[in-house]
Amino acid sequence: MEKLFQHKAFVWALIAGLIVLPLLTQPLGAGWVRIMALALLYVLLALGLNIVVGYAGLLDLGFVAFYAVGAYLYALLNSPHLSEHFETIAALFPNGLHTPVWLLVPLAALVAALAGVLLGTPVLKLRGDYLAIVTLGFGEIIRVFMNNLEYPVNITNGPRGIDRIDAAEIAGVSLGKPLDLLGMQVHQVTLHYWAFLALVLLGIVVCYRLQDSRIGRAWMAIREDEIAAKAMGVNTRNMKLLAFAMGASFGGVAGAMFASFQGFVSPESFSLTESVMIVAMVVLGGLGHLPGVVLGALLLAGLPEVLRYVAGPLQAMTDGRLDAAILRQLMIALAMICIMLVRPRGLWPTPEHGKAAPRPQNLPKGSFSRPHAPTAEVPSLGEAAR
Repeated sequence: MEKLFQHKAFVWALIAGLIVLPLLTQPLGAGWVRIMALALLYVLLALGLNIVVGYAGLLDLGFVAFYAVGAYLYALLNSPHLSEHFETIAALFPNGLHTPVWLLVPLAALVAALAGVLLGTPVLKLRGDYLAIVTLGFGEIIRVFMNNLEYPVNITNGPRGIDRIDAAEIAGVSLGKPLDLLGMQVHQVTLHYWAFLALVLLGIVVCYRLQDSRIGRAWMAIREDEIAAKAMGVNTRNMKLLAFAMGASFGGVAGAMFASFQGFVSPESFSLTESVMIVAMVVLGGLGHLPGVVLGALLLAGLPEVLRYVAGPLQAMTDGRLDAAILRQLMIALAMICIMLVRPRGLWPTPEHGKAAPRPQNLPKGSFSRPHAPTAEVPSLGEAAR
């Protein structure tokens, strides 16, 4: 399978198929295209977390915080919310803020990267479980802040969220309105799908280049043995901060596009469950392996929607005694457990981590000989003194 992706013809054919796919599913309803668009958004989040967890080996359970930062930044700068609550902004922008997407997306990446550095600075010396607990707390702090920044100054509108968010506009084409293309009407969900696909392809190229770069090798050295990496001259402090910043920037971009897609953001969209799901996507697919991460994200993003059609009949069989949502979550958990039991290193692990153990050589019966490493002659004390 790895060799297929090395052929340019196969890659271009795959990209062309992904571009045409929403046009083929549009007649079935916008719901299926919406599921595919959200799956691509989760792929972008998983790619960002893979930099932190898969490459640098830093367990981050608060990645959803950067997702929230990007979403709220887009919502504040592309809606009438600030103009309605601040007189100065209302005088300057009476019709509300309508920042162009070419400025907002890089800004969301930059602000999220700064938040990543802010998180990474105090936790540089933490590892394993302690790092996971701190990052988990950071994610919850951001969510609580978004939930309470309504008084005394209304910035996030609290648990009610921010609505009336403008859809992104790219090259004069609004993603929030249907587009007539060659006599065919393309839904706004399909337009967002194409935008997400372009960002995912760009993210894959960036991650692929990082993986084999000097920075990527430094991250992997830190992941395998931080003390040895430091002894070899790797600046572990700067490399860790760079990993946090790079991963967070992916989350910020994904959050900005999520706000454009939904037209509404609230703290409920950035709960701990989202962080756990993103981590599960990376681990389930294969840590540090781009095809595996993409596969894990697509599987876990689409599985809940597929199981929705299974949970409904099961609920009907029990006369409504079982909650369909809880039953669906139970089936997702069981599916994940079964997959991890069968493929403990992920569905598509890296080749070096997924190689089979070497087979023992067939020796003659009763033979206990084993190869010895060649030894150099040790000089005598007299020769050494001379």
